[in-house]
Amino acid sequence: MIDSAQLVQYLFFMIVFLFSLSVHEAAHAKTAEWFGDSTARYLGRVTLNPIPHIDLIGTLIFPTLAFFSGALLFGWAKPVPWNPLHVKDRRKADIWISAAGPISNLLLLALFLMVIKVLQSYHTAGGDIDGTALEPLWRMCLLGAVLNTALAVFNMIPIPPLDGSWILPHFLPRDLADAYQRIRPYGFIILFVCLYVGVLGEVLSPFMRMVRWIINL
Repeated sequence: MIDSAQLVQYLFFMIVFLFSLSVHEAAHAKTAEWFGDSTARYLGRVTLNPIPHIDLIGTLIFPTLAFFSGALLFGWAKPVPWNPLHVKDRRKADIWISAAGPISNLLLLALFLMVIKVLQSYHTAGGDIDGTALEPLWRMCLLGAVLNTALAVFNMIPIPPLDGSWILPHFLPRDLADAYQRIRPYGFIILFVCLYVGVLGEVLSPFMRMVRWIINL
């Protein structure tokens, strides 16, 4: 049975999740534009409005099921398209456009941690947070720190179609890169297997512990 406290927590979760995903996808789109391709701009993807980025299953259904079941969060937005014919340096563009999303999540993580530290200092100085207008901010910042850590690390895992899978081939010898690209059609299967057997949780755990350590300093 879902109670009101869970629904409130879910509302906070979705606000932070949609915002973080929107920043992530807008960063991909804007970086593509910086490299000379306006495909994402024409499709309305250079925006923090979550609606153009939402994938019904990956952004809404799957994260909702994960939240209420307690499973490891696994969600995604619509991929941001870009045309390599519009950029001068395909390798450089591929790396930076792909890395822009995780980098944006690291920047959000730093922002959320700074706000958390400010609120902690305020509380230490005798200010009230619980039951005040600052409590929702506090709770969303804690969620934001956790979610953006997960989004940054998760997306850099080099399993297709995650962002890391577009970066890694550029640092491999040609024969290995070609062999690696042949696993791309099976990426989602590999991803779900890794999720099921706990590999993704093991990858995320040390980063989560580090963020919690910073919060508790």
